[in-house]
Amino acid sequence: MDYDVIIARYGEIGLKSPKIRSRFERKLVKNIKATFECEVIRNQGRIYIHPEDFTESVEKLNRVFGVVSYSPAVSTKTTYDDIDETLDGYTRQLIDENALDENTKFAIKCRRVGKHDFTSQEMAAHCGGVVRNVVMAPVDLTNPDLTIYVEVREDDTYIFHEKIKGPGGLPLGTQGKVVVLLSSGIDSPVAAYMMMKRGCEVIALNCNNDPFTTPKALENYGLLVDQLNKYACGVPIKKRVVDYGEYLQAAKDNAPERMTCVLCKSGMYRLAEKLAEKVGADAIVDGSSVGQVASQTLSNILATRYGVNMPILSPLIGLDKEEITLIAKKIGTFPISEIDDGGCSAVPRYPETHADLQTVKKVCEEINQDVEIEKAFQKIRKLD
Repeated sequence: MDYDVIIARYGEIGLKSPKIRSRFERKLVKNIKATFECEVIRNQGRIYIHPEDFTESVEKLNRVFGVVSYSPAVSTKTTYDDIDETLDGYTRQLIDENALDENTKFAIKCRRVGKHDFTSQEMAAHCGGVVRNVVMAPVDLTNPDLTIYVEVREDDTYIFHEKIKGPGGLPLGTQGKVVVLLSSGIDSPVAAYMMMKRGCEVIALNCNNDPFTTPKALENYGLLVDQLNKYACGVPIKKRVVDYGEYLQAAKDNAPERMTCVLCKSGMYRLAEKLAEKVGADAIVDGSSVGQVASQTLSNILATRYGVNMPILSPLIGLDKEEITLIAKKIGTFPISEIDDGGCSAVPRYPETHADLQTVKKVCEEINQDVEIEKAFQKIRKLD
């Protein structure tokens, strides 16, 4: 099809106040332009994209948060002659592509904005006649096999037959920053994706547990961020790594072995809070799902978050592993997370699953957690 424009639509952005809506629209346009080469026009709740490469743009637009749906279209002027000529050619191309023949039940749906000397119903009926002049296909307004849309916008008219679902959400970068505790596993990359979908800029913090993990874990973390960055055009993810092995060793040496995972998670939150304060982030994000592993029982969630004065968001908290895995496969992080990195040898054989808050406070004092966390924090480095 000889398309010359893509019509992009948004959803909840339209519910915002005019000032906020305009700001979100501008950010969405900026992110689209950062994704592929194009010219973009905003007009009355629609975004019209004129890309340099249609194949590339249709593929990449599905990664731009804030886009609810989009349609490759052909444009023409709003006159009967221009519409007739353009729709005639469009119909013939549909026939060539085997999308329309004499057995295809079709419908015309017309949407109109502006003042014209015809109604939407009149234009739809007229366009139906144009199509039937090309191919004697039956009209079925109730259950059509193919719907051709005619969108009249003042002096311009757009014709299309596809509405491709976009990722939805809010434009990336409209909701502030979050620090995401990102490992090489399945869950945390999905949690990062979910927050990006809600418009949050991500700073990805990886706690490198060497010597309790292999270099493969850090390598996989980098690959996961690279994959997530395919959805972050305009607001790329910032990579941060902290050497965490020394803190873990202190926890193993000076606390009961069963408390290792609890102290590990507690320390991660403390480090993430320090980083968030430094970079101006408003929340911490992790991949917790209630009951999935030892550190994610309700009592351990309470105990590990003690002393952190910043919101800790867990977008996967009510999802099971199968649901999380489905999202990971959809966004392309699952194959990377499946790469064997050797796991973490610091995990005790019988980890604590019902940590008592007072016990955790006492153990944190015994390992001198504040000092150990500050030492680790000074070693945070960029991988950008």
